[in-house]
Amino acid sequence: MPWLLLTRSAPTGRRAALDGWLGGLGFMVAVHHWLLPSLHVFTLVIAALLGLLWAPWGWLVRHLLGGTPSPGRAGAALLVLPSGWLMVELVRSWEGLGGPWGLLGSSQWQVEPALRLASVGGVWLVSALVVAVNTGVAALVADRAARAARVPALAGLLAVAAATSAAWTWSPRPDPAGHVRVAVVQPGVMNGLGAADQRFAREEQLTRSLAGHDLDLVVWGESSVAHDLADRPDLAERITALSRRIDADILVNVDARRSDRPGIFKSTVLVGPEGPTGDRYDKMRLVPFGEYVPARSLLGWATSVGKAAGEDRRRGERPVVMDVGQGLRVGPLVCFESAFPDMSRHLTREGAQVLLAQSATSSFQRSWAPEQHASLAAVRAAETGRPMVHATLTGVSAVYGPSGERVGKPLGTSASTTAEYEVPLATGTTLYVRFGDWPVHAALGVLALLCLAEGARAYRFRRPAPEQPAPPARTAHGSPAHPGH
Repeated sequence: MPWLLLTRSAPTGRRAALDGWLGGLGFMVAVHHWLLPSLHVFTLVIAALLGLLWAPWGWLVRHLLGGTPSPGRAGAALLVLPSGWLMVELVRSWEGLGGPWGLLGSSQWQVEPALRLASVGGVWLVSALVVAVNTGVAALVADRAARAARVPALAGLLAVAAATSAAWTWSPRPDPAGHVRVAVVQPGVMNGLGAADQRFAREEQLTRSLAGHDLDLVVWGESSVAHDLADRPDLAERITALSRRIDADILVNVDARRSDRPGIFKSTVLVGPEGPTGDRYDKMRLVPFGEYVPARSLLGWATSVGKAAGEDRRRGERPVVMDVGQGLRVGPLVCFESAFPDMSRHLTREGAQVLLAQSATSSFQRSWAPEQHASLAAVRAAETGRPMVHATLTGVSAVYGPSGERVGKPLGTSASTTAEYEVPLATGTTLYVRFGDWPVHAALGVLALLCLAEGARAYRFRRPAPEQPAPPARTAHGSPAHPGH
């Protein structure tokens, strides 16, 4: 709301656009500040470029709320400004621009009514309603002289409250369908030479301690295995022996050069008591600069400035739903992919009963990153009506139920241990899984109508006025002259 109030008071549209850009830059730096040790000044360059997306939004704020807004403009602002914000989030959610990290709606992951709204329209609906509420409050306090504008502002706030109540009352809720026991293995930070071997040995030791615990699945974090299992049958056999010992399948993540395909892949691999099952998922959406450098021929210099990838990882081709143990179907995601709502929605449509995200945030332990990342799993669970397990090498590891509620205690960044969870299963289909990103489509429609209305208004003002007919000639006595007189 302070951003809205500042921008609406701009003396010109150009200054409002500047306020929008500066606000967007500050927002991106705040959300991604933990990248500064890795990307250095390049973080500020990226934030400045992405901040430009908010410049048109700033112009819209002044256009609709500036001066003494009329009831019509105030009412339009309650639809247009949330729609404009969604367009900004949609564009910056493209993987090449950094992906949907830090969407406004994700900030409400601990608010139960907001999670219910996520099951209706995803994180997009939550973002839109957060902006709508702030817009309504800004319209109420913006100008005491604009009393007429308070009516649509109050009506808009009541509409948001009604929408939240309707979602709480009538939106489909997940139907309980039993539980499965899942263990997360978090080895902790390992640095220096031989870190990969030390990590594997620690994961092996921790997993061995789970014998006799009646588990359905054990999950290791991202990059938990540093060698392709086809190239290292000794490692494959050690994991297989662990699976036999604990009587449960083990889901590992391999970050290595493939033996059957060129390049380095990050792959989720399922290993059972008889060895690797053949189920494999290759990560499809990679972290810009962290796992590949966009337009490397132009931006390859970034590798000398920060910790950008020296070699691009290769992309997978399709999502995979894996069959685990006694008929349990799981949908794996790797790290950054848990930020993308469409990926978890697709896995749910394909029959996944549990969503899994394997992550590693060892480079960002003393920052917001681990907590930010783990919180995304709550939103994905609420959107899909399926529980989600977020397993990391170094924390934060956490589990969320089908409504986005936290299950058990999370593992902090300093933990080097295991955690076991009774993960509640659910059936049923949420409205978001059924109808997809409909708030984004609605926002596009609102902005299209705005463009048409503004175009018609501009045409009406620019159209020349019709010429007035000349008045009839009059006689000296003031009566019209008639032919023949």
